[in-house]
Amino acid sequence: MSAGVLVCDEVKAAEAKKVAATKATTASKFADYLELTKPRIAVLELVTVTMAAFTASWSVPDLGLLAWLLLGTTLVASGASAFNQWLEIATDARMPRTADRPLPAGRISARQAFTFGFVTTVSGALVLAYQVNLTTAALGLATWFLYVVVYTPLKRVTPLNTVVGAVAGAIPVLMGWAAVDVRFGLPAAALFMIVFLWQFPHFMAIAWLYRDDYARGGMKMATVVDPTGRSAARQSFFAALALIPVSLLPAMIHSAGPVYFVWAALLGTVQLGCAAWFLKSQNERTARVLLRATLIYLPSLLLMLMLGPFS
Repeated sequence: MSAGVLVCDEVKAAEAKKVAATKATTASKFADYLELTKPRIAVLELVTVTMAAFTASWSVPDLGLLAWLLLGTTLVASGASAFNQWLEIATDARMPRTADRPLPAGRISARQAFTFGFVTTVSGALVLAYQVNLTTAALGLATWFLYVVVYTPLKRVTPLNTVVGAVAGAIPVLMGWAAVDVRFGLPAAALFMIVFLWQFPHFMAIAWLYRDDYARGGMKMATVVDPTGRSAARQSFFAALALIPVSLLPAMIHSAGPVYFVWAALLGTVQLGCAAWFLKSQNERTARVLLRATLIYLPSLLLMLMLGPFS
C-alpha cells in the first residue's frame, strides 16, 4: 500500500515538474518575443503619439479612438523592430551589447521573426486604417518604411543614417496628431521638429557610449567615422541649441501658455548646458549626463505641452 502511494507521489511530482518546465518555456519564449519588439523604443513612441493626440485636441481625445491608435501604433512599431533585428542578425551577433538578443542567440529563428514582423505590421496598419483613419495608417507605414528599408541598411553606409532615423522617430508625432485632426499646421510642425531635433543629443550620447560595439558591428555611426567624438558632440550641441527657440514656438502661437514657455526655456537651457559639457570633453561621464538630460527633457516637455493653452 505504501509502495503504491510512493509511486503515485513520484508520478505527481514528475507531472508537476513537467508543467513547471512548460510554463517556464512559455514565459521565456514570451520574453524573447517581447524583446523582439524593442519595448523601450515602443513605449517612447506611444508617449509621443499620446501627447500629440492630446495636444491636437486641446483636451482629452476620444478614449476609444486613443485605444485603437495605441494598439495600431504598438503593432506597427513591433513589426518594425522585429524586421530591424531580422536584418541585423549578423551585426548583432558581433556586438556584445546585442549578442544575447533572441535572434543572434538562436532562441528565435529568422523565419519566426519574419513571420512575427509581417503579422504585427499588417495587423497594425489595418487597425489604424479601419479604426482610426487612412492618414494615420499611411504615416505609420511611412515610419516603418524609413526605419526598416532606409535607416537600418544605411547604418552600415553613412553616419547620415541618424538624420533618417530622426525623421522616422518624429513621424509618430504626426500619427497622434492625424488621429485627432488631419489638418497639419504650424503647431504640428513645431511638435515634429521638437522630437526630430531632440533625437540628435539623445542618439549621439548613445553612439559615444557604445562606439566600440558599433565599430565591431560595422556601423558607420558618427562616433565610429570620427572616433574623437567631436562630430557627435557638435551635432548634439547645435541640435540642443536649435531646440530652445523651436520648443518655445508653441507658446508664441498660443498652443501653450506662459508656464510652458518658462518650463521649455528652463529644460532647454539645462539640456544645452549638458551638450556643451559633452562638446568640451568627450568622455563617458559627459555622455551619460547628456543622455540622462535628454531622457528627462522630452517627457517633461511633452507633458507640459499636453496641457495646451492652459499651461
